[in-house]
This record gives sequence, structure tokens and C-alpha cells, in this order.
Amino acid sequence: MKPLTENILTKVIKKRPTHAYKGTFGRVLIIGGTLQYGGAVIMNALAAVNAGAGLVTVATDPANFTAIHSQLPEAMVVDFNSDLIELVQHHDVILIGSGLGDRLDILKETFAAVYPKQVVIVDGSALTLVAEHHLDWPKSQLVITPHQMEWQRVSGVSIAQQAFEAFNVLACANFNVRPILVLKQFHTQIYTPNDIYELNIGGPHQAMGGMGDTLAGIIAGFAAQFFLASLSDAVLAAVYTHSAIADELAQTQYITRPTEISQQLPRFMKKYAN
Repeated sequence: MKPLTENILTKVIKKRPTHAYKGTFGRVLIIGGTLQYGGAVIMNALAAVNAGAGLVTVATDPANFTAIHSQLPEAMVVDFNSDLIELVQHHDVILIGSGLGDRLDILKETFAAVYPKQVVIVDGSALTLVAEHHLDWPKSQLVITPHQMEWQRVSGVSIAQQAFEAFNVLACANFNVRPILVLKQFHTQIYTPNDIYELNIGGPHQAMGGMGDTLAGIIAGFAAQFFLASLSDAVLAAVYTHSAIADELAQTQYITRPTEISQQLPRFMKKYAN
């Protein structure tokens, strides 16, 4: 297992070209946020926008529209009860699952609509739905972001067995699509097709609701705009950035709120753009 270091940031984060427009930096579609869990997609979107995605659309329960508009006027909103097929197919990166609840119908419709070149990030409730209903993964560039209990449900690898890399590698190999696995834990591990990395920064100041939603949003933003890097490197850079900002904030704060991490993204990324 390799340590994930700061070097990944200068490898991935690049100075923006002069002749660029919003479409240059990718289109992200975020799907989730039932009536009870609207905050999850707000945190997804805050992270994706602040990470630099060119266009961000949130497909969610209409009850969340006003909150999203007031928090983040840069994002567009649509009703996730409408036909999603055309919407899904017009985006580069799909992030689904944060606050999705029991909406299996939306998950199935999304999985059926994606195509192989798209990046699909599966988070939160969507992971549990996949496990409960034995769904096949979408045939796309797949990133999954489970915490340890979600990974146990999805893979059958118990939390105790997750300490052994071989069990996790074998589980990934047995999926119908080989994913990039971001296994969230005390020291998050990232399983790419070629290597395994461990994040050795971060800490208990991050232990609060919404932290995973923010990480998923950063991954979406990085995957959308840093397409000249490999998807694996974009994911690795996003994971490192998330905890590096949290550690900076923790120097003067007892806890680091997920929304604060998102707010710091443009400043932090500027330091590494070359």
C-alpha cells in the first residue's frame, strides 16, 4: 500500500487555460436529496462548484429548490421525479446517492441511462440500495465511496476483514464493473485499478455529518474538470484535498464543518495550480 502524499496535487491541479469557458470544465449532475435529506445534495453541490466544475445541476425533491438557490445560485435545479434519461446523458459526471433515501426507481433509471465514457460516482443511500436489491453496477467509469458498514453491505467483506487488502481487492474484481473504491475510515484507503493508497492525514475534527457528501462533491468537481489526468489521479487528489483543508482549519478550530471545507477549496487549489 502506498501513502497518498501532497505530490498528487501538483500532478492534477492545473492552471486554467486562457481561452476557456464553462463547458471546458465539465458538466456535473448530482442526483439525490429527498424531502428529509436535502442538505446532502446541497453539500455535494457546494463542493462541486467550489472545486471548479463548469456547470452543476442538482436533480432533487422540489422541496429543496429554494434552499439550493439561496445557498448556491451558481447551481441549477430540476425535479428528480421527472424523466432523467436525457438529463443524465448530457452530463460528463453523475453523482448519485447522497440523501437519496429509498428511491430505488431513480437509481435504476440513472444506472440504465449512463454510457461507458461517463464518470459515475455512487455514494450514500445508493450504495445501500445496490446491496439490498442486488443491482449490477452501471457500465461506466465507476467510483464508489462507502464507509466501512456500507462496504460490508455492498461487498460482503466484513469490517474485520477489511483490514486485509486482499479481501477488498477480490471484492472489487468480482463486480460486473471494476470500480475505483474510496473506502472511508480513520485512514481512508483508495483502491485504483493499478495501486492501493492510504491517506495518512485528517482526523477526528472531521467526524460529523455531511463530511462524506462534501468529499463526493469534490471528487465530482475534480473528475469533471481535470480530465487530462487519469480518473484515478483525480480521485486521489480530491481525497487528499478534502482532508488537507480540514487539517488546516483544525489548527485553530475544534471541529471542521464540511461546508467550511468547500468554502476553502478555491483558495487551497490556487496554491497548487501550475
